[in-house]
Amino acid sequence: MALAASPTVAHSGSVEVDISGVRNARGNVLVCLTTDPKAFPDCGRDPKSRKLSLPARATLTARFDQVPAGTYAIALIHDENANNRMDLALFLPKEGFGMSRNPKIGMGPPKFKNAQFTVAGETVKLPITMRYML
Repeated sequence: MALAASPTVAHSGSVEVDISGVRNARGNVLVCLTTDPKAFPDCGRDPKSRKLSLPARATLTARFDQVPAGTYAIALIHDENANNRMDLALFLPKEGFGMSRNPKIGMGPPKFKNAQFTVAGETVKLPITMRYML
């Protein structure tokens, strides 16, 4: 008698992001969680992404609950003027930004694979430090 293989159960978990290095309390910190590499770091292009807007403070915590198991990346913007977008000056960000796993910044934004992490049923805690170019 053959035994049937039991299906793998994908559990949801939570993602808790500890954000530090916010340079002032103006505006909001926009937090976006996505599974779509093509929509990173501008995950506004991902209709399935999850977003939060938090009042800016030097340190703050963002939390996403009931996140299905999978591979994700997070992008942050310190939207100092509260216009819900990243403002640029000659192709450089005028406002702060951050990504999960705090990848190195080179020419252009980091790739999804450099910021990705896995949710597998437990709480994932991520520290992200805000960065400013100008």
